[in-house]
Amino acid sequence: MATTAAIPQFMGVRIRRREDPALITGEGKYTGDLQLPGIVSMAIVRSPYPHARVRSIDTSAAKAMPGVIAVLTGADLNPQMADVLPMAVEFDDAFSDAHKTPRQVLATNKVRCVGDPLAIVVAENRYLAADAADAVAVDYEPLSGIADPEDALAAGAPLLYEEWGTNQAFRWQKSEGDVDGAFAAAAKVVELRLVNQRLIPSAMEPRAVVASYDAATDQLTIWTSTQIPHGIKNEVAPVLGIDPEKIRVIAPEVGGGFGAKSNVYAEEAIVPFVAKWLGRPVKWVATRSEDYLTTSHGRDQINIIRLAADSSGRVQAADLKVIANCGAYYSRVMPAIPTLTAMMMTGVYDIQTARCEAIGVMTNRGINEPYRGAGRPEAAYLIERAMDLLADELGMDPAELRRRNFIAADNFPYKAPMGANYDSGDYATNLDALLTKADYAALRAEQAKQRAAGKLVGIGLATYVEICGFDPSESAVVTVDEKAKVTVLSGTSPHGQGHKTAWAQIVADSLQISPEDITVIHNDTALVPKGHGTYGSRSAAMGGSAVWKNSETVRERAKQVAAHLLEAAVADVTLTDGRFHVVGTPAVSVGWQEVAAAAYASGADPANELKSGEDFASADQNYPFGAHLAVVEIDPATGAVTIARYITMDDCGKVINPLLVEGQVHGGIAQGVGQALLENAVYDENGTLLSGSLMDYNLPRADNFPLFETNRTETPSPLNPLGVKGIGEAATIGSTPTIVNAVVDALSHLGVRHLDMPLTAEKVWRTIHHAAV
Repeated sequence: MATTAAIPQFMGVRIRRREDPALITGEGKYTGDLQLPGIVSMAIVRSPYPHARVRSIDTSAAKAMPGVIAVLTGADLNPQMADVLPMAVEFDDAFSDAHKTPRQVLATNKVRCVGDPLAIVVAENRYLAADAADAVAVDYEPLSGIADPEDALAAGAPLLYEEWGTNQAFRWQKSEGDVDGAFAAAAKVVELRLVNQRLIPSAMEPRAVVASYDAATDQLTIWTSTQIPHGIKNEVAPVLGIDPEKIRVIAPEVGGGFGAKSNVYAEEAIVPFVAKWLGRPVKWVATRSEDYLTTSHGRDQINIIRLAADSSGRVQAADLKVIANCGAYYSRVMPAIPTLTAMMMTGVYDIQTARCEAIGVMTNRGINEPYRGAGRPEAAYLIERAMDLLADELGMDPAELRRRNFIAADNFPYKAPMGANYDSGDYATNLDALLTKADYAALRAEQAKQRAAGKLVGIGLATYVEICGFDPSESAVVTVDEKAKVTVLSGTSPHGQGHKTAWAQIVADSLQISPEDITVIHNDTALVPKGHGTYGSRSAAMGGSAVWKNSETVRERAKQVAAHLLEAAVADVTLTDGRFHVVGTPAVSVGWQEVAAAAYASGADPANELKSGEDFASADQNYPFGAHLAVVEIDPATGAVTIARYITMDDCGKVINPLLVEGQVHGGIAQGVGQALLENAVYDENGTLLSGSLMDYNLPRADNFPLFETNRTETPSPLNPLGVKGIGEAATIGSTPTIVNAVVDALSHLGVRHLDMPLTAEKVWRTIHHAAV
C-alpha cells in the first residue's frame, strides 16, 4: 500500500484558535442569548443598604402589575429548598477561632451587604420583571455598617454576626524555623505595609442563568455562565433536594470568568427551582451594575511584611501578617486565599525561616473570592516590593539582590517553608535571559541620562513563582469512531482559553490524525460524565494530560488491530505519518480508516474498541515562574504614568501552542497593570459600593499599553507527561509588582520608598508635589 505525505508536528506549533470564527462573526451563543418556547424573565429585589434588619416585605403591589407571574420572598422560597447554600471551605488544624458564614438563598431577617437578595419577581419579559421588582416594598431598619477590616476588628465595631461576638472570621498561623532569632541577629531589617486593593473582575459577559424543566423525564436543564458545570450540578442538587442525575448543566460560550465564575451563586439554584415550580423556562441576566455588586470581587488584603537580611543581602527570614477582607459571606473558598498568600510568601527565594499569621475579617462589603491568581498575586507583590526596598536600603541593584537569593536550579524539587513543593525551576537563567533581551545595562545608563535632564524614568523588575493545578486530577474520553473521526470529551470548562484548539493539537500529535477530524466537547454534564472545570491555571497540566494519556491508550489499541491486519506482532508495529506498518517496512501499511473499520466490524473483539476514558492524576501542583521588566515615564505636570516598554520572560514548561500562551500573557498583563495603575473597588465607610459601574470603575484600555515583548524559557514539569505548567494567571502575578517597582524607582531620588495601588495620576502628582516641598 502506498504511503501518505508526512504528517506535520502539532505540539508547540502556532495554530490559530478554532473557536474564534464563530465568536468574531457574532455566531457565538451565550446564556443570555437563549430563547426557549414560553420563556419568562426573573428579576431580583436587592438590598440598597450594606447592613439592615428586615422588618417586612410587601409584595402586593408587584403581584398586581400586568405581566407578573410570581413574586417570592425568602419566606416563600427558602422552606422549599435547602435554606443555606453549600460552601466548599474546610478549616484544617492551622485555623483557629474559625466560623462559617450561613448564606441563605434569599435573605430574610437581615441583610449584610448592598445587593443581598430578598425577593424574586417572575414576569413575561425582563422589563416587566424589573418594574415589578421596583414595586416590592421592603421595610428596613438600617444598621451601622463597616467596610474597613482593621476598623471591623476594633472594639465596639458593628457586628455582622452577633452570635460570634466578633468580626474576626478566622485566624491561620504557620511558622518554620527561629524567626525571632533571625530578626534579632540580622544586619538589615526592612518592613512594608501594603494595601492590595479590592478589584472587580469585570468579565465581558455578566452572569446569567437559564433553566428549563421537562416533566415527562423529570429532568432539569440549567444553562449558566460558569467555569464549573459539574460543580454546579453537584452543589445545586442538594439545595433543590433532587438527584444530581436529574440535572443537566450546560455552560455555553462563557465571556470571561477569571475565577469569579468558579463560585456557586444563589441564582443558579433559584432559577431552576422556579422553572420546575412554574413548568416554564426561566431566564435571569445580571445588569452590569448588578454584576458589579453581586459577582465576587478579588484581592482586598492588607499585608505587613518584614525581611531580615545579612550584610551581603542574603535574606535570612520573612515574617508576614495578612488581614483579609472577606466581605459579608464566604461564597466558596475565601478562607483558603490568604493561606495561598502564605504558601507563596517567599517567592523564588531560598528563605527557609518564615512565619505568617492570616486573619479573616467580615465586613459589609460584597463577597470576596478567587480572582485571577487568588492569593498568589498578593504574595508576589509583597515579596517583590520588599526585595526592592531591601535592595534600596543596601545600595544594591535589584537584579543582583534577586540573583543572590534565588533557589538554585539544582535544588529542585524544593520544599518552601510554608508548605509548597516546587516541582522545577531555573530562576537565574530566566532572569538573565530577560536582562539580556532588555539590554538592562543600557536601560540603566539611559535612565541616568534622562534623570540628569530632569525626566522621571523608572525601571521596574519583578520575579515570580505561582502554584497551579489545584484538584490534581481530571477526566477525558478519547474515541476514534468507525470513520476514523475523533471525539474528545474533556472535564475542563474553558471560558476563552482555547481548549478546543489545544486539545485537538495534543490528540493530533499522538494519533497523527488531522485536527480537522477531531471534535472537542466540553461544558455539558450530559455529554461529559465528570470534570473539575477550569480555574487556577490547571487545565493544560490536568486536562491536557488526561487527553494525552487517553490518546496514547487509543493508539496502542489501534496498533493491536493493525497488527492483526498486517499479520504481525504488536511489538513490531509502529505509526508513522498517520499509517501503521511493521518497523522497517513502511511500504506495507494500513491507515486509520482500515483500522477503525476493522475495530468496529461485526464480530470484532470489544477490547479493540478505539476508546479510552481514564482520569489523569498528578502527584502535586506545578509551579510556573518568570521575570518581568517595565520602563515607565512619568509626566511631572500631571502625574500620568506611561509604560514605554514591557518585556516578559515567562516559563510555563513545555508549550502546546505559543499563540495561546501569548494570548494569556497579554490578558494577564492587562489585568495586572490595571490593578497597579487604575482599578479600585471603592466603598464608603459603611460598605456602599461607590464604583459600581463602568463610569466609576477604571478599566485599562488598549492605549494604556505599549506592544508587549513576550518571551519564554522552558523548564518542563516532571509531574505530567506533557511537561506543561499553568500560564493563565502568570502575567497578572508578575506585572503588578513590576509596574509599582518601576514607578517607585522613577520617584526614588525624591525620597519615595512606597506607594499603595492604584498609582493614579492624581496620587503620583501629589507624591511628586509633596516631595518637592
